[in-house]
Amino acid sequence: METPGCAEVVHLDNAGAALPPAVVTDTVMAHLRAEALHGGYRAAAEAAPRLAMVRASIAALLNADSRDIALADSATRAWQAVFYALPFEPGDRILTCRAEYASNVIAYLQVAERTGARVEVVGDDADGQLDVKDLRRRIDERVRLIAITHVPTQGGLINPAEEVGKIAEDAGVPFLLDACQSAGQLDLDVERLCCDALSAPGRKYLRGPRGTGFLYVRPRLRERLKPAVLDLHSATWTAPNQYQVQETAQMFETWESNVAAVLGRVSKDHV
Repeated sequence: METPGCAEVVHLDNAGAALPPAVVTDTVMAHLRAEALHGGYRAAAEAAPRLAMVRASIAALLNADSRDIALADSATRAWQAVFYALPFEPGDRILTCRAEYASNVIAYLQVAERTGARVEVVGDDADGQLDVKDLRRRIDERVRLIAITHVPTQGGLINPAEEVGKIAEDAGVPFLLDACQSAGQLDLDVERLCCDALSAPGRKYLRGPRGTGFLYVRPRLRERLKPAVLDLHSATWTAPNQYQVQETAQMFETWESNVAAVLGRVSKDHV
């Protein structure tokens, strides 16, 4: 049986954490055993080709380039990595949706307190989706970010992400899409979505382990950002008083990670 848990329970909480297929559990356990026998560094070095394949499979899922993908230990951490790298000043405007995820709203409010930026909620249309007409009316030179949740954590609502992306691209405003509930359920083509950044977890509809997530960041946005946190993985120490930030999306990663969980991420072949 591909998913052993299905023989034991009727599992209806995929929106929280799905039952992993046997291939995921077996992959994670095999790497943990390799670490126990040979040590974490050697096991990771031997797994390097497969680790590269994880990034490639996520890129294929999103119709992106591997250089645009950062790995994280959760979707929240991935989302925060790009959001907290965005520069805001007093009077800047952050536009979001009424059905936004609570953690994201808390981050907006914190940054608004720190910087003097304003958070504005775009109205809903008659079906409860973000009203693209209201969004278009709100666009001006002070809008610095459009950030929405694609599919909220409850209900069947799907926000019109492609239309939002087109409005953002026309206005030259970064568009951050939280795809926590849409990754693995809906086709996510970042070119069609016109998003500058997208975050998602491994544990939900992609059926990967908990403690995994990923971030897509378009090159044009990376060029404008300074990550809030850097280490010897996301940057190189080039001289006693100099460093060079990674040019790829790995600028949003840190060196230490749960390699077993990373290997257990479900590739596009197992969705």
